[in-house]
Amino acid sequence: MNTSDFFYDLPQNLIAQHPVEPRDHSRLLVVDRENGDLKHGHFYDILDELREGDCLIVNNTRVLPARMFGTKKETGARVEFLLLNTKGDDLWECITGPGKRAKPGTSFTFGDGLLEADVIDVLEGGNRLVKFRYEGNFYNVIDQIGQMPLPPYITETLEDQERYQTVYSKELGSAAAPTAGLHFTDELLQKIRDKGVKIGYVTLHVGLGTFRPVKVDDISQHTMHSEHYWLPKETAELINETKKNGGRVIAVGTTSCRTLESVATFNGKIEEAEGNTDIFIYPGYEFKCIDALITNFHLPESTLIMLVSAFCGYDNTMNFYKTAVEEKYRFFSFGDAVFIR
Repeated sequence: MNTSDFFYDLPQNLIAQHPVEPRDHSRLLVVDRENGDLKHGHFYDILDELREGDCLIVNNTRVLPARMFGTKKETGARVEFLLLNTKGDDLWECITGPGKRAKPGTSFTFGDGLLEADVIDVLEGGNRLVKFRYEGNFYNVIDQIGQMPLPPYITETLEDQERYQTVYSKELGSAAAPTAGLHFTDELLQKIRDKGVKIGYVTLHVGLGTFRPVKVDDISQHTMHSEHYWLPKETAELINETKKNGGRVIAVGTTSCRTLESVATFNGKIEEAEGNTDIFIYPGYEFKCIDALITNFHLPESTLIMLVSAFCGYDNTMNFYKTAVEEKYRFFSFGDAVFIR
């Protein structure tokens, strides 16, 4: 299949700039992947779609406030740093802009001296290897001076930084939120538990590669970015017990889906696992773990709409996207949700 097969026309005004309040009042499109039937509602209606004995698998990663503005020590010039991933020993891979100001050997200061940085090297692709200096805990310092690295299609200011975190976020390390989980409230999760649906946790630290466009015509030639995941023992046991008892394993988001399918692919079964995955799921892929998927609406020609097409069927997917545009659903990170059953 070609990348262009996954294009759809999206009016700019349907790209959500702000999250809905409260979280679970976003709209919900329910899709039956067997026959393509559609049902419209709100996210709190997800309770009616879940059955006793099902399990929800959510990604408990937490987004780093990884966008920082500092000054070059020599000249006072303003530079933006975006933390990508840690290399250990206070070394980080970063995107810097303007890049010409961040040559190896240059030093920067952030937050009135709370944090200092030395550029060590220029990596392949132009990112920088940066050594940070600070007192106390690095993540506490970042919390004080950093901003949320919102996706490029969100151009308005986010007043409450926690609205780009899920209510169950715990493990710091993502450059972007697992946005399907943004619709859940603590109250809705409790109602779900009360119905007899169990909730399991995985961690996949979302990289900025999730926004990287597919630049090849033949999608099978695309190279996926790699992301770190962890599936704990108790979650593996929950999934296996759910399957054994005839319940459904429902992935909340493409990140949870990719974690589960990676472990099932690598190990042949679901068991405790940790590692890096660059799994690329597109039509023709045979799913080995998940039975249903909660997700948002994704960018045209993205690897995420390809994953959805693999699970829901290509024709079903392009049809429900067309309907969502016609019905003026809200798209992307702060947009509405889809439940594919």
